[in-house]
Amino acid sequence: MSEPSPRRLSVAQRHKSLIERLTAFIFREPENREQLLELLSEAHERDLLDADALSMIEGVLQVSELRARDLMVPRAQMDMIDIDEPVETWIPHVIETAHSRFPVFEGSRDHVIGILLAKDLLRYYAEQDFDVRAMLRPAVFIPESKPLNVLLRDFRANRNHIAIVVDEYGGVAGLITIEDVLEQIVGDIEDEYDFDEQEDNIIEEAGGRFRVKALTEIVQFNERFDAHFPNQDFDTVGGLVTDAFGRVPRRGDSVEIDGFRFEVLRADPRQPQLLQVTRVPKTVVSEFATAEMRPPHD
Repeated sequence: MSEPSPRRLSVAQRHKSLIERLTAFIFREPENREQLLELLSEAHERDLLDADALSMIEGVLQVSELRARDLMVPRAQMDMIDIDEPVETWIPHVIETAHSRFPVFEGSRDHVIGILLAKDLLRYYAEQDFDVRAMLRPAVFIPESKPLNVLLRDFRANRNHIAIVVDEYGGVAGLITIEDVLEQIVGDIEDEYDFDEQEDNIIEEAGGRFRVKALTEIVQFNERFDAHFPNQDFDTVGGLVTDAFGRVPRRGDSVEIDGFRFEVLRADPRQPQLLQVTRVPKTVVSEFATAEMRPPHD
Protein backbone atom coordinates (compact mmCIF):
# COMPACT_ATOMS: atom_id res chain seq x y z
CA MET A 1 0.00 0.00 0.00
CA SER A 2 1.39 3.36 -0.96
CA GLU A 3 2.04 6.05 1.60
CA PRO A 4 -0.35 9.02 1.73
CA SER A 5 0.89 11.98 -0.22
CA PRO A 6 2.10 15.05 1.70
CA ARG A 7 -0.91 16.96 0.34
CA ARG A 8 -3.33 14.34 1.70
CA LEU A 9 -1.59 14.41 5.06
CA SER A 10 -1.92 18.16 5.12
CA VAL A 11 -5.67 18.00 4.48
CA ALA A 12 -6.10 15.28 7.11
CA GLN A 13 -4.12 17.30 9.60
CA ARG A 14 -6.25 20.35 8.92
CA HIS A 15 -9.45 18.35 9.46
CA LYS A 16 -8.03 16.86 12.62
CA SER A 17 -7.09 20.31 13.86
CA LEU A 18 -10.60 21.59 13.17
CA ILE A 19 -12.18 18.68 15.06
CA GLU A 20 -9.84 19.19 17.98
CA ARG A 21 -10.69 22.88 18.12
CA LEU A 22 -14.41 22.18 18.00
CA THR A 23 -14.06 19.51 20.68
CA ALA A 24 -12.18 21.94 22.88
CA PHE A 25 -15.06 24.39 22.64
CA ILE A 26 -17.69 21.73 23.26
CA PHE A 27 -16.03 20.44 26.42
CA ARG A 28 -15.57 23.92 27.84
CA GLU A 29 -18.98 23.85 29.45
CA PRO A 30 -20.25 27.40 30.01
CA GLU A 31 -21.81 28.07 33.39
CA ASN A 32 -24.15 30.85 32.24
CA ARG A 33 -25.45 32.61 29.15
CA GLU A 34 -22.68 35.22 29.20
CA GLN A 35 -19.99 32.55 29.09
CA LEU A 36 -21.78 30.78 26.25
CA LEU A 37 -21.89 33.99 24.21
CA GLU A 38 -18.23 34.54 24.98
CA LEU A 39 -17.37 31.06 23.67
CA LEU A 40 -19.39 31.68 20.53
CA SER A 41 -17.60 34.97 19.98
CA GLU A 42 -14.27 33.21 20.35
CA ALA A 43 -15.40 30.58 17.85
CA HIS A 44 -16.22 33.37 15.40
CA GLU A 45 -12.83 35.01 15.94
CA ARG A 46 -11.14 31.67 15.22
CA ASP A 47 -13.21 31.19 12.03
CA LEU A 48 -15.17 28.26 13.45
CA LEU A 49 -18.39 30.23 12.96
CA ASP A 50 -19.08 32.80 10.29
CA ALA A 51 -20.77 36.08 11.15
CA ASP A 52 -24.20 34.99 9.89
CA ALA A 53 -24.14 31.79 11.93
CA LEU A 54 -23.09 33.67 15.06
CA SER A 55 -25.84 36.23 14.55
CA MET A 56 -28.46 33.51 14.13
CA ILE A 57 -27.35 31.64 17.24
CA GLU A 58 -27.47 34.86 19.23
CA GLY A 59 -30.95 35.47 17.83
CA VAL A 60 -32.12 32.03 18.92
CA LEU A 61 -30.83 32.65 22.43
CA GLN A 62 -32.55 36.01 22.48
CA VAL A 63 -35.87 34.57 21.29
CA SER A 64 -35.79 32.04 24.13
CA GLU A 65 -35.76 34.93 26.62
CA LEU A 66 -38.36 37.22 25.04
CA ARG A 67 -42.13 37.25 25.47
CA ALA A 68 -44.93 38.20 23.11
CA ARG A 69 -45.23 41.61 24.79
CA ASP A 70 -41.62 42.40 23.81
CA LEU A 71 -42.25 42.23 20.05
CA MET A 72 -45.97 42.84 19.59
CA VAL A 73 -47.38 45.76 17.65
CA PRO A 74 -49.19 47.81 20.34
CA ARG A 75 -52.97 48.03 20.17
CA ALA A 76 -52.86 51.73 19.33
CA GLN A 77 -50.75 51.00 16.24
CA MET A 78 -52.77 48.02 14.96
CA ASP A 79 -54.42 48.36 11.56
CA MET A 80 -57.85 46.85 12.11
CA ILE A 81 -61.10 46.59 10.16
CA ASP A 82 -64.54 47.36 11.58
CA ILE A 83 -66.90 44.83 10.06
CA ASP A 84 -69.85 47.18 10.58
CA GLU A 85 -68.40 49.67 8.11
CA PRO A 86 -69.02 49.31 4.36
CA VAL A 87 -66.23 47.57 2.48
CA GLU A 88 -65.61 50.54 0.20
CA THR A 89 -64.79 52.76 3.19
CA TRP A 90 -61.82 50.73 4.42
CA ILE A 91 -60.42 49.19 1.22
CA PRO A 92 -58.32 52.36 0.56
CA HIS A 93 -56.75 51.88 4.01
CA VAL A 94 -55.97 48.24 3.19
CA ILE A 95 -54.27 49.35 -0.02
CA GLU A 96 -52.33 52.12 1.72
CA THR A 97 -50.96 49.97 4.54
CA ALA A 98 -50.26 47.03 2.19
CA HIS A 99 -50.42 44.43 4.96
CA SER A 100 -51.38 40.89 4.00
CA ARG A 101 -53.58 40.22 7.06
CA PHE A 102 -55.95 42.38 9.07
CA PRO A 103 -57.70 41.71 12.39
CA VAL A 104 -61.45 42.31 12.05
CA PHE A 105 -63.50 43.49 15.04
CA GLU A 106 -67.17 44.00 15.72
CA GLY A 107 -68.49 46.68 18.05
CA SER A 108 -65.26 47.09 20.05
CA ARG A 109 -61.59 46.72 19.18
CA ASP A 110 -61.43 44.19 22.02
CA HIS A 111 -63.90 41.97 20.16
CA VAL A 112 -61.81 40.51 17.34
CA ILE A 113 -63.93 38.09 15.33
CA GLY A 114 -61.40 36.92 12.78
CA ILE A 115 -58.55 37.66 10.39
CA LEU A 116 -59.09 38.93 6.84
CA LEU A 117 -56.50 38.12 4.18
CA ALA A 118 -56.00 41.01 1.80
CA LYS A 119 -55.93 38.64 -1.17
CA ASP A 120 -59.51 37.57 -0.37
CA LEU A 121 -60.65 41.11 -1.13
CA LEU A 122 -60.15 40.37 -4.83
CA ARG A 123 -63.51 38.61 -4.66
CA TYR A 124 -65.11 41.95 -3.80
CA TYR A 125 -64.50 43.05 -7.37
CA ALA A 126 -65.64 39.75 -8.89
CA GLU A 127 -68.66 38.77 -6.78
CA GLN A 128 -71.87 40.71 -6.48
CA ASP A 129 -72.82 39.15 -3.14
CA PHE A 130 -69.48 39.61 -1.41
CA ASP A 131 -69.68 38.70 2.29
CA VAL A 132 -66.80 39.80 4.50
CA ARG A 133 -67.80 37.45 7.33
CA ALA A 134 -67.54 34.46 5.00
CA MET A 135 -63.96 35.46 4.16
CA LEU A 136 -62.70 35.60 7.76
CA ARG A 137 -60.14 33.13 9.08
CA PRO A 138 -60.16 32.16 12.77
CA ALA A 139 -58.17 34.48 15.03
CA VAL A 140 -55.58 33.02 17.40
CA PHE A 141 -55.31 34.64 20.84
CA ILE A 142 -52.24 34.41 23.06
CA PRO A 143 -51.28 35.97 26.41
CA GLU A 144 -48.70 38.75 26.64
CA SER A 145 -46.43 36.45 28.64
CA LYS A 146 -46.17 33.72 26.01
CA PRO A 147 -42.48 32.88 25.29
CA LEU A 148 -41.47 33.57 21.71
CA ASN A 149 -39.84 30.18 21.21
CA VAL A 150 -43.11 28.47 22.19
CA LEU A 151 -45.06 30.86 19.96
CA LEU A 152 -42.81 30.09 16.99
CA ARG A 153 -43.36 26.38 17.50
CA ASP A 154 -47.13 26.95 17.58
CA PHE A 155 -46.98 29.10 14.45
CA ARG A 156 -45.21 26.32 12.59
CA ALA A 157 -47.40 23.51 13.91
CA ASN A 158 -50.67 25.29 13.14
CA ARG A 159 -49.47 26.96 9.92
CA ASN A 160 -50.55 30.28 11.38
CA HIS A 161 -48.92 33.63 10.64
CA ILE A 162 -50.51 36.07 13.06
CA ALA A 163 -51.73 36.08 16.66
CA ILE A 164 -53.72 38.57 18.71
CA VAL A 165 -52.04 39.35 22.03
CA VAL A 166 -54.43 39.80 24.96
CA ASP A 167 -53.82 41.19 28.45
CA GLU A 168 -54.78 39.59 31.75
CA TYR A 169 -58.31 41.00 31.47
CA GLY A 170 -58.90 39.59 28.00
CA GLY A 171 -58.54 42.92 26.21
CA VAL A 172 -56.55 43.25 23.01
CA ALA A 173 -53.03 44.42 23.82
CA GLY A 174 -51.47 44.08 20.37
CA LEU A 175 -50.60 41.63 17.63
CA ILE A 176 -47.55 39.65 16.60
CA THR A 177 -46.64 37.83 13.41
CA ILE A 178 -44.39 34.92 12.58
CA GLU A 179 -42.22 37.37 10.65
CA ASP A 180 -41.63 39.39 13.83
CA VAL A 181 -40.30 36.29 15.57
CA LEU A 182 -38.19 35.02 12.67
CA GLU A 183 -36.54 38.41 12.23
CA GLN A 184 -35.08 38.06 15.70
CA ILE A 185 -33.25 34.93 14.49
CA VAL A 186 -32.37 35.46 10.85
CA GLY A 187 -32.44 39.25 10.65
CA ASP A 188 -34.69 41.43 8.56
CA ILE A 189 -37.20 39.77 6.27
CA GLU A 190 -38.26 41.78 3.26
CA ASP A 191 -41.67 43.36 3.84
CA GLU A 192 -43.74 46.36 2.82
CA TYR A 193 -41.27 48.71 4.51
CA ASP A 194 -38.12 47.33 2.89
CA PHE A 195 -36.30 48.97 0.04
CA ASP A 196 -33.29 48.16 -2.05
CA GLU A 197 -30.05 48.17 -0.06
CA GLN A 198 -28.39 49.75 -3.08
CA GLU A 199 -30.74 52.72 -3.00
CA ASP A 200 -30.35 55.78 -0.83
CA ASN A 201 -30.93 55.58 2.89
CA ILE A 202 -33.77 58.08 2.52
CA ILE A 203 -36.80 57.29 0.35
CA GLU A 204 -39.56 59.81 -0.29
CA GLU A 205 -43.16 58.64 -0.05
CA ALA A 206 -46.50 60.29 -0.78
CA GLY A 207 -47.90 62.92 1.54
CA GLY A 208 -44.58 64.43 2.54
CA ARG A 209 -43.42 61.30 4.34
CA PHE A 210 -39.99 59.70 4.15
CA ARG A 211 -38.65 56.27 5.03
CA VAL A 212 -35.25 56.59 6.65
CA LYS A 213 -32.91 53.81 7.71
CA ALA A 214 -31.93 54.19 11.35
CA LEU A 215 -28.28 53.75 10.36
CA THR A 216 -28.43 56.85 8.16
CA GLU A 217 -25.70 59.24 9.25
CA ILE A 218 -26.89 62.48 10.82
CA VAL A 219 -24.72 64.42 8.37
CA GLN A 220 -26.59 62.86 5.44
CA PHE A 221 -29.94 63.51 7.12
CA ASN A 222 -29.07 67.16 7.71
CA GLU A 223 -28.04 67.63 4.09
CA ARG A 224 -31.21 66.00 2.77
CA PHE A 225 -33.62 67.93 4.99
CA ASP A 226 -31.63 71.11 5.60
CA ALA A 227 -31.71 70.17 9.29
CA HIS A 228 -29.22 71.04 12.02
CA PHE A 229 -29.03 68.02 14.30
CA PRO A 230 -25.69 67.77 16.12
CA ASN A 231 -23.53 64.72 15.49
CA GLN A 232 -21.03 65.08 18.30
CA ASP A 233 -22.69 62.45 20.50
CA PHE A 234 -24.38 60.31 17.84
CA ASP A 235 -23.41 59.34 14.32
CA THR A 236 -26.78 58.00 13.16
CA VAL A 237 -30.42 59.04 13.15
CA GLY A 238 -31.23 55.88 15.12
CA GLY A 239 -28.92 56.97 17.90
CA LEU A 240 -30.54 60.41 17.95
CA VAL A 241 -34.04 58.94 18.21
CA THR A 242 -33.03 56.39 20.85
CA ASP A 243 -31.59 59.16 22.99
CA ALA A 244 -34.84 61.15 22.69
CA PHE A 245 -36.79 58.19 24.08
CA GLY A 246 -34.26 57.43 26.79
CA ARG A 247 -34.60 53.74 25.88
CA VAL A 248 -34.63 51.49 22.83
CA PRO A 249 -37.85 52.42 21.00
CA ARG A 250 -40.32 49.80 19.86
CA ARG A 251 -42.25 49.46 16.65
CA GLY A 252 -45.05 52.03 16.60
CA ASP A 253 -43.33 54.48 18.95
CA SER A 254 -43.05 58.08 17.76
CA VAL A 255 -41.37 61.24 18.94
CA GLU A 256 -41.06 64.81 17.68
CA ILE A 257 -37.64 66.46 17.64
CA ASP A 258 -36.91 69.95 16.33
CA GLY A 259 -39.61 70.07 13.68
CA PHE A 260 -39.51 66.40 12.66
CA ARG A 261 -41.72 63.51 13.69
CA PHE A 262 -39.97 60.14 13.85
CA GLU A 263 -42.12 56.98 13.90
CA VAL A 264 -40.48 53.61 14.35
CA LEU A 265 -41.56 51.25 11.56
CA ARG A 266 -39.26 48.43 12.54
CA ALA A 267 -37.03 47.71 15.52
CA ASP A 268 -35.54 44.86 17.48
CA PRO A 269 -34.82 44.77 21.23
CA ARG A 270 -31.39 46.31 20.61
CA GLN A 271 -31.99 49.18 18.20
CA PRO A 272 -34.44 50.86 15.81
CA GLN A 273 -34.01 49.81 12.19
CA LEU A 274 -36.40 51.81 10.03
CA LEU A 275 -38.14 55.14 10.62
CA GLN A 276 -40.88 57.15 9.00
CA VAL A 277 -40.08 60.86 9.07
CA THR A 278 -42.43 63.80 8.51
CA ARG A 279 -42.01 67.51 9.07
CA VAL A 280 -44.25 69.13 11.69
CA PRO A 281 -44.82 72.82 12.44
CA LYS A 282 -42.37 73.91 15.08
CA THR A 283 -45.18 75.49 17.07
CA VAL A 284 -46.58 72.05 17.89
CA VAL A 285 -43.31 70.26 18.53
CA SER A 286 -43.30 68.55 21.89
CA GLU A 287 -41.46 70.64 24.45
CA PHE A 288 -40.09 67.48 26.00
CA ALA A 289 -38.67 66.21 22.72
CA THR A 290 -37.26 69.64 21.93
CA ALA A 291 -35.60 69.77 25.32
CA GLU A 292 -33.81 66.55 24.47
CA MET A 293 -31.95 68.38 21.74
CA ARG A 294 -31.01 71.49 23.68
CA PRO A 295 -27.39 71.65 24.89
CA PRO A 296 -26.96 71.66 28.68
CA HIS A 297 -26.67 75.04 30.39
CA ASP A 298 -23.25 76.07 31.60
